[in-house]
Amino acid sequence: MPPKALRFSVPPAPPFPMDHVFIEGLEIEALIGIYDWERRIRQTLVFDIEMAFDNRIPAASDAIEDTLNYKAVSKRIVEYVSSSDFGLVETLAERVAAIILDEFGVRRVKLKLSKPGAVRGARAVGVTIERSAP
Repeated sequence: MPPKALRFSVPPAPPFPMDHVFIEGLEIEALIGIYDWERRIRQTLVFDIEMAFDNRIPAASDAIEDTLNYKAVSKRIVEYVSSSDFGLVETLAERVAAIILDEFGVRRVKLKLSKPGAVRGARAVGVTIERSAP
């Protein structure tokens, strides 16, 4: 009797594109923190952002207007964060993720917000969040 043929099933396509556009190490000076001394100085925050975006259209057209323009995203985030005044990095991370989802047609965003030098002995502390568009 011949051996049975192996059957492989193809997984369904994900509900969002698997391509990612990223911005790594975006440094922005901001007023952030809960302690009195933090409220008097601007601190450097570092953002690493990964955005789910279908890159097939811009790849086919080779046109900047079809892309997720990371320069425009960066400029908007710098503008927002520079003028912000939050106590918690958690709050700021949520607001920045919402801007990216709402204003740039991104389906999903992974955002890491680091606060270098906040804890002695640690290079940085912060949060990483992942959010999806409704």
